[in-house]
Amino acid sequence: MSSAPKAPTAVNGSDGTKNNTRNGVKPEVELDVSKLHSLPSEQQELYLFTFLTSFESYLTSGNSTTLLSQQDHLKKELIQIINLQTPSPTRVVRKSLGRCFAYILTKGDRKILQGSITELVDGLSTGKNEGHRNKHAAVYCIGEIYKAAGDSAIQLSAVTCSVLVKLLKSAHGHVALRSAIFKTIGKILGSVKSSIDENVARDIWKQARNSAAGDKGALVQICACWCLEQLIRGTTFFDNASDFESLKSTVWKASDTAASSVRTSSASCLAALLVKSYSETTTEQFVPKIKKPRKNTGAQSLAVDAENPDTSRVASPTRKKALIRLELTLPEILRLLAIQYLRSSTSNRVRAAIICCYSKIFLNLDAQVVEKNFAFIADSLLVDILSSPVIAPHRYRLLLTRSFIQKLLGEVVGQQILGETGQLNAARTLINEVLKNYPSALKEKAEPSKTTLTGALNVLVSLIKSLGSAFSPLADSCREALVQVLQHPSYTVQIHTSNCLRTFVLAYPQQLMQSASICMNSLNRHLGLLGSGRQAARRCVGYANGLAAIISVSPLQPLYSSLEISSGVLTMATSLLKSSVNQDLRISGTQVQVAWVLIGGLMSLGPNFVKIHISQLLLLWRNALPKPLTRENAGQWQAAELSYLMHVRECALGSILSFLEFNSRLITTDVSMRIATLLKNTTEFLSQIPGDRSDGELSPRITPSLQLEDLVHMVRRRVLQCYTRLATRSLNNSKEILTQSNLLYFSILCFADPEAYAPASVSTAVANSVSNFDSLWNAADNCGFGVSGFMRGLEIRPLPTEQLQESGIPWHSRRSFDADLDQLLLSPICGAREHDSVYIHIQGDNGNEELPDPPPTEVVNSAITLFAMALPLQDPRVQEGMLEQLATFLFAKSLQRDPGRKAAVTVNIALALFGALKVAMSETKALSGEMKHPAVEKCMDDLLKALIVDQDQYVRKAAYEAYGRLCYTSGNALTASAVNGLVDIIVANREPNARAGCAMALGSIHSNVGGMAAGYHLRKIHGVLMSLCSDSHPTVHFWAIEALSKVAESAGLTFSQYVPSTLGLLAQLWISDTHCEESDAVGTSNAEIDLPTTASIARCLGSLINVLGPDLQDMSKARDLMLTLVRQFNLDDTPLVQAQAIQCWEHVNLYAPKYVDLSAYVRQLQRGLEYPSSTVREVAINGLYGLIQRDARRTAERATENFAEQIWTLLDSQVLQLGLRSIIKAWLDQTSLSQTAKWIVRCQEILTKTTIKIEEKTQPPKQDKIESAAPEVQDEEVAGFNLADPKDESGGATAAGQELLRWQTRSFALQCLSDILASVGKDLQTNPDSPAGLILQQKVADVIRLAFLSSTSSVIQLRIGGLKLIHQILTIFGKTPDPDFSEALLLEQYQAQISSALTPAFGGDSSPELASAAVNVCAAFISTGLVTDIDRMGRILKLMISALASFTVETGEPAIGDLKGLSTNAQTMVKMAVLSGWAELQVASTEQAYLVDVVKPHITKLTPLWLASLQEFSRLRFEPDISSSIGISPNDDLDTIYAALNRQTLLRFYQDSWLKLVDAIASLIDQDSAVVFDALDGKDGQMNGPRSGNRIDYRNEPVAFFFILFGISFEALVTRSGSEGPSMADQTVEILQALKKILRPSIAGHAIYQDVVFSETMDLFDRLAQTESFEVQGVIVDITKNLCLSHPSVGNDNEDDGHLSDSIEQLFELTRIIVLVVAGRLPNLGEKAPTARYQLSEDATALIIHSLEALVDVADVFPSIIKTDLHACILHTLTTILSTGACQASVVPQMLPIFKRFIQNISAQEALPNSSSSGVVPGQLLGCLQRLHSILTIAQRRELESSLPCAKNTLLATTILLTSGSKALLASSPLITKLLDDLLDCLQDVGLASVAATCTRSLLIATSSSSPTSQAISSYLLPRLLHFYTTTSNSITDPENVRPLIAHALTSSVVTLPPAEVPTAFCILIPALLYRASILGREGYGECAARLLALAGVSQAAFKGCVMAMGTEMKGLMEEVIREGRGVGQDQKRATGAKEEPTIALKFNFG
Repeated sequence: MSSAPKAPTAVNGSDGTKNNTRNGVKPEVELDVSKLHSLPSEQQELYLFTFLTSFESYLTSGNSTTLLSQQDHLKKELIQIINLQTPSPTRVVRKSLGRCFAYILTKGDRKILQGSITELVDGLSTGKNEGHRNKHAAVYCIGEIYKAAGDSAIQLSAVTCSVLVKLLKSAHGHVALRSAIFKTIGKILGSVKSSIDENVARDIWKQARNSAAGDKGALVQICACWCLEQLIRGTTFFDNASDFESLKSTVWKASDTAASSVRTSSASCLAALLVKSYSETTTEQFVPKIKKPRKNTGAQSLAVDAENPDTSRVASPTRKKALIRLELTLPEILRLLAIQYLRSSTSNRVRAAIICCYSKIFLNLDAQVVEKNFAFIADSLLVDILSSPVIAPHRYRLLLTRSFIQKLLGEVVGQQILGETGQLNAARTLINEVLKNYPSALKEKAEPSKTTLTGALNVLVSLIKSLGSAFSPLADSCREALVQVLQHPSYTVQIHTSNCLRTFVLAYPQQLMQSASICMNSLNRHLGLLGSGRQAARRCVGYANGLAAIISVSPLQPLYSSLEISSGVLTMATSLLKSSVNQDLRISGTQVQVAWVLIGGLMSLGPNFVKIHISQLLLLWRNALPKPLTRENAGQWQAAELSYLMHVRECALGSILSFLEFNSRLITTDVSMRIATLLKNTTEFLSQIPGDRSDGELSPRITPSLQLEDLVHMVRRRVLQCYTRLATRSLNNSKEILTQSNLLYFSILCFADPEAYAPASVSTAVANSVSNFDSLWNAADNCGFGVSGFMRGLEIRPLPTEQLQESGIPWHSRRSFDADLDQLLLSPICGAREHDSVYIHIQGDNGNEELPDPPPTEVVNSAITLFAMALPLQDPRVQEGMLEQLATFLFAKSLQRDPGRKAAVTVNIALALFGALKVAMSETKALSGEMKHPAVEKCMDDLLKALIVDQDQYVRKAAYEAYGRLCYTSGNALTASAVNGLVDIIVANREPNARAGCAMALGSIHSNVGGMAAGYHLRKIHGVLMSLCSDSHPTVHFWAIEALSKVAESAGLTFSQYVPSTLGLLAQLWISDTHCEESDAVGTSNAEIDLPTTASIARCLGSLINVLGPDLQDMSKARDLMLTLVRQFNLDDTPLVQAQAIQCWEHVNLYAPKYVDLSAYVRQLQRGLEYPSSTVREVAINGLYGLIQRDARRTAERATENFAEQIWTLLDSQVLQLGLRSIIKAWLDQTSLSQTAKWIVRCQEILTKTTIKIEEKTQPPKQDKIESAAPEVQDEEVAGFNLADPKDESGGATAAGQELLRWQTRSFALQCLSDILASVGKDLQTNPDSPAGLILQQKVADVIRLAFLSSTSSVIQLRIGGLKLIHQILTIFGKTPDPDFSEALLLEQYQAQISSALTPAFGGDSSPELASAAVNVCAAFISTGLVTDIDRMGRILKLMISALASFTVETGEPAIGDLKGLSTNAQTMVKMAVLSGWAELQVASTEQAYLVDVVKPHITKLTPLWLASLQEFSRLRFEPDISSSIGISPNDDLDTIYAALNRQTLLRFYQDSWLKLVDAIASLIDQDSAVVFDALDGKDGQMNGPRSGNRIDYRNEPVAFFFILFGISFEALVTRSGSEGPSMADQTVEILQALKKILRPSIAGHAIYQDVVFSETMDLFDRLAQTESFEVQGVIVDITKNLCLSHPSVGNDNEDDGHLSDSIEQLFELTRIIVLVVAGRLPNLGEKAPTARYQLSEDATALIIHSLEALVDVADVFPSIIKTDLHACILHTLTTILSTGACQASVVPQMLPIFKRFIQNISAQEALPNSSSSGVVPGQLLGCLQRLHSILTIAQRRELESSLPCAKNTLLATTILLTSGSKALLASSPLITKLLDDLLDCLQDVGLASVAATCTRSLLIATSSSSPTSQAISSYLLPRLLHFYTTTSNSITDPENVRPLIAHALTSSVVTLPPAEVPTAFCILIPALLYRASILGREGYGECAARLLALAGVSQAAFKGCVMAMGTEMKGLMEEVIREGRGVGQDQKRATGAKEEPTIALKFNFG
């Protein structure tokens, strides 16, 4: 790489002397010319580019004052650069200069404006700028100056324009200069507008028209058209008929070009003048009348303007007339365009430009004008154009025009212009004014032609898809019209009507059953009329296709499907097949076609329906596709017979194709081989068809419009399609299927045989001759010489079996309406629905499905697919032979005389090889196989190398993609050979196409092989591509740069060493004029328009950024140049460059964010959102999503204030844009809790925002209004709420002309609001004081208002969303008190609104989903307690009661409110909602007393219903294949026969409700209700009250429904275990809680203890205990404890049994689960080593304590024979907890009471007579003491932070053990003595002394027990404690002053002594106390006095006796101690402020 020159820091002046400052201008903005010229020529342009970058940066960053003082010098510097001869200014320099002038004039005072213009113009006029590049730069700068400040230089505009026009003549050889001149003139005109001189304007007009029509440079034509457009927009000189006519001729000439951009520009120019001339009325008519089609065609205009008579074209107007302003009405504008469109001489390119002109006219007119005149627009397009005799007879032209019109009316008008109201009005117009006119009922309304009907149906499909559920006001009229049109004799109309009918019922499924019933009845009726004429047969086919299309919607809308209809259709089809054998050929053919069409539609119902009839279907298919006769017999067939046989096979194969598409689960080995046999039979049958396939007259044909050749193509297409589907669906057998003999060769003949295609006529053959052949892609005959439909431009359609389904759209393709039109022109073939009726019900529903190609083309497509799948599976010899056959076909001599067929075969072979290598690389669902044999690789290599250098770039695209995959599959040897071979071709072959193909092949090889494998060749590939990038030919350097980008992306870090050189090359290419559209050469410029090298450079730079990744931060030089280039990309106005620039910034922000100005980047993305190009918009959306996902708050802060509004507005215009929704969702997820108020307000604005229209809409016809059976909402409270949907039920606008946003946008806003409520509700559960909850509480009125607004809408989805909001509000705030009135609930004031919002949900226009949601809200409303008086619950409770009654009555049709006519599935959905609602009320009644009276009257009815529903749920859940596992009886009902069909649908309803039902039953079990127990036992309970007695009913056998309840719960736990998400965890807890109640003995009996059941249950509990949350584990502990306590072995000890029984094993297993829970939460109990720091949460602590309590409870009921083991386990667990440091603070303090209870229990059992554990317990307790002693010893070392708490807790535990277990301990145990010594030692230990003193007190007090051990302990402690108390020597320390505590312990122990021993104790303790007092002096009197008084209170007699025995000195001391001690105590109380209490005066004189 030649390094970029460094920008100058010190600059020389022009005189060569050093000049640091010059008149205040900084040196940084002066160009060092001498240094520039001293550099090598290749570096001069880069130096100038670098300087201008710095110059521009200086201008943008400088302040206005500084620039103002430097304007003159800055201008001189810019002029100097413009005049440079070397290097002359290039494109980048020119644009930078123009921006600099604009910056100066914008920030300055414009004093240099006129001087700058004058100087530049003078340079152009005087020839000062001799170089054309200098002139180009001057011209461009003039344009930028006028653009920035042209309003101040109007006086110079005339001179400037004149000079520019003159310059055009001398710029003849320079395309870029000519285009720049027109561009600059346009900018001048845009600035000065009407101030331009008229003569100058006319000169410009003339020159621009000439250039637009005749210039060879496409860029010049584009700029000339744009200049004309500016003249039209800015002046009035050309608003006359004469100039209009001249402009039209110019536009038509300019439009007839291959350059799509020219067509777009010319169309825009004409559209500007037509829009400008638009007028509501016109005074002069000169528009000729279009010649209408013949009257017998039925084509008639939709709207005839009687006041405007037809006139012929007038002559050119005189000059006087030319002054009259041109005024045209919209019908006249449409007629003008239609005239040109319908000329026979008009080419398809011009027609595309005309359609583009239509779109621009509609988009620039006011939306109200378009909506108002939609009838005229539809009339012009659908009648005048589509039904014209110029269009209709020509197949390709007809299909192309139909596609044009569908896109124009459906996408531009329907989606971009019309709102919902406008769309409804447009659909109403099409239905009432077109569809309903067939058949013609009124003479004044002619019957529309079939082409008009087809076009209208296509537009109606688009409108229905856009409207969705909002189409409901037109549902009835649309259904009637479609069913009526379905009987049209035209097959095309029938197919399109069927497709429209499918779309209609899919969008509004409420009409599904009714539409299907009508079609079925009509079909039955017309089948009976088959013998009456041909019309009946055609109508039968139409109704059959419509019915099949409707049925195919059933799986997508299961709530509205009908088993009766599906079963009836199958019965009808089989009957027709059986009866067809007895009819003549024509009637039989119709019956067969109808039958197989219906069966094909039924196949879409899926395997659950088809599996019952699979045997019957196989038999029917075998009869239809038999083994063919011999060839001799086949030759005797008559034409009619042969047509019939072909017809039958084609129809049967269509049903097989549908079967294979939807029923892959049924394609077993047997089924697949049977179908393969049938396909082989058909292939053999086709081989017997005679070569002469002309069938003569029409009469013997089964279908008059189809010749025998057409039927052969159709059958061949079906066979190939079925083979492809079968091999994909049956992978295990695909190899056997695809390796059938001759199958591969058969497919090759279909797409590559040179003789397979024959010209249709002599004229075709002449046109296809070598001399006349233009291009395969311009054939426009809907055949294309047999070319495949997979190729459309550079876009290759993915194979039907492809897995990745990557978009085949090239990155550089333009995405817009204009580009879509151009895309249609890229192929000679147009698809249409009538080409293949099966695609109606096997198409995808994503809206992007491909239309089927004509049958001959589909044969080629399917053959290529089959070849691709079959070739890799063949033997290498077969592969080699087939490839050689392809080579033979490709180079056949016969093709040299047929260039069209040769081109088609070349394309087909390239696609076939590409597809085969895709399969070999496992990119498809088919078996991959392999193609690694050397001979095969050699053949492939030769073929692909020949294709890579083909002249057709589309062939090269498929070839080089295939070549890369070949190298991947073949390995390193072929890769090395391929790379070398391609390099040799590049060196030897100078042909640009070959070099471009080889360059992309190198890139494809490296991309597919990968960076590691291709690393050896990277240097060579890089060097070659770098050389090709500098090639001057546009084709070569564009594809070379693209290949270099692919190499960089695939090489990764390996490419980093090549980044500097590549980056330098990209910089040089960027500033070069040879690599952009502004090249001087015509060919280069034209090529650059379609393949912009500038965008490819930007894309390659993005690849380099990804190569460096985070290393970008360290490579300053490369980074600076990259950022400079990316900033240049930002300033480019090309959409593709803009898109690549945004992607580059995205990557830089990812790898080096500190070098990105985030605010600027975010605002650039915002600008991208409003960019006209959809490519830029999508990239901007992706960039914003990345930023929002990373940090939404920071991104929003950097954006402009209207960021949110911008996102929502764009979403409303593109409701299906998932990226925008993802942005909002990510933003919401991160900020919903912190910005709750903002989000609520934002959603409120979206839901209530209206678009204001200029004028009112007329009210729709009344007959289209749907009468709702629901009562009108007339509540006074609601009236006060002041709410209503601004749109009425029919979709019309309000009187104010306002319309809400599209319902999809509002529905998404509702979803966002629902997510906010869910987040806040979850936050409130964990944080009741949540700020977000408080905000939501304050906004609850707004939320309810929005919910009410939505729930009363006319769109079902909005209604459901509104009710969901109300349900969430009731759940969150249902029991929240009003903050202003605490005695009332918050939601009480909104009762009326909530109640009224529910009313429409039960109307006749409701839906099952809506009614179910409303039932849920009703239940939530009743259960929250807003109304506790039953009488005041009103209609809500009545509705719940009536719904319950409706769904429990066996007779009659279930209904809820006015919603009737529900399907079986819908009835189940609503029924489950009702039962679930009542179950919710039952559960709530356990907490809400008022609900008892609500539920109690219905419990008897509800309980059996709940149990029956659970039983049905279990049947569906556990018996999915019941219908196929049992025989079908004729008496079975349809629900039984097709039980599995709706299984998944019904399961969803039960899945949502079953847990509530189980909870309700469990709550009844809690209440011990007799009803529930009778119901559980399958009895009819009559009583509704508690059972007699309160004891638990133990039983051996479970209730009848136990296993259902248990099985459902168990299965739910198994499937949920391990699932993520809090909702799953909550459900798991609920299920376990219900299971806890179900497993009661009164329900379960002993069933749970059966071996299999118990084993599976324990396995589940084991898994849950180890993986689930604390809450789940807590419930498991409860269940296992209850199972232990109620175990059958409890109370049945059998001590004679010496071995463990099964029952004991179960008890141990249950106990193990509890221990497992504890072990999982304690570090020292588990198998894993404990972590160094282990913290226990509050939940973990609570769970451990709960589990320990359960263990202790369980230990009481264990059989005595195994209690010892359990006791040992518990003791081990408790002592382990005691020794665990993490448990000391939280667990151990709560565990000690449990420990005490356990010790007491086992000690008591030891004391029982005849105890089996006699002698064992003392040993266990001694062992425990030993463990405690060890723990204490270790803890006293103080090695850990937890040692001190551990020692304290151990002392306490030891004390508990010695006191509670003293009866079971041996007094003589030396261990006790050792522990007591340790305890006494602790009295002198800092930190433990206080606890030890407390423990001694407990031990002394425990002497009261009669156990010898307690007395021995007391005897041991007393003398040692007295010694400790009375000794004051240094040998005994008291660090914590615990002697007072010891004194207290000693005195307290007296109370526990027998009365006889009290005097003795007094005689010991009183002297000790007095001795202590004498030693301490007055300070110890208080404590001693207190103890003496305590002793006196124990026994006054003993105290007196002891005192009397004292000496005088001792008595005096005692008196003094008591007296003084009392005083000291009072002083201490006064000092501490203690309040004195009444005391009893004691006698102090004891003498």
